[in-house]
Amino acid sequence: MANPPVCRIMDYGKFRFDAAQRAKESRRKTTQTQIKEMKYRPKIGVGDFETKTRKVSEFLTEGHKVKITIMFRGREVFHPELGAKILDSIAEHVAAVGKVETHARLDGRNMTMVLAPDKRAQAAAKREPREPSAEPAAPAGEQPAAPATDAAPALDATASAPPEPQG
Repeated sequence: MANPPVCRIMDYGKFRFDAAQRAKESRRKTTQTQIKEMKYRPKIGVGDFETKTRKVSEFLTEGHKVKITIMFRGREVFHPELGAKILDSIAEHVAAVGKVETHARLDGRNMTMVLAPDKRAQAAAKREPREPSAEPAAPAGEQPAAPATDAAPALDATASAPPEPQG
């Protein structure tokens, strides 16, 4: 306790305004994490699989959790190993940006898995320098030089002419 006691005379309206501004600032700095969902089918094509998996990677890099759902129709539900194979390949593709939070589980006709963003894996991927390509890039507007050959190709006149009929 201070000796003598100290009392400060304040404007209560200003005090409430400042408190509201501090609360607003702290809310602005927080990030909202959502659960996004991506649905796959057991007989998905390669192009569709790559497109959806690329979108899943984007969601994970933005910091969202992703729920992957494999929808089975008809007799497909009797082959859950097909869905598990797809979920495993998704987990492999996004291993650089996310990790499996909830492993594959069959719920009725749907098989689900939840992926969460992995900050450590994302940081490691950013630190890892990308390997430069083996060939230097050609300057804009120029064509890359063709590989040199030792001898000029010999032209065979009979090779390009159609055979004459025997008769």
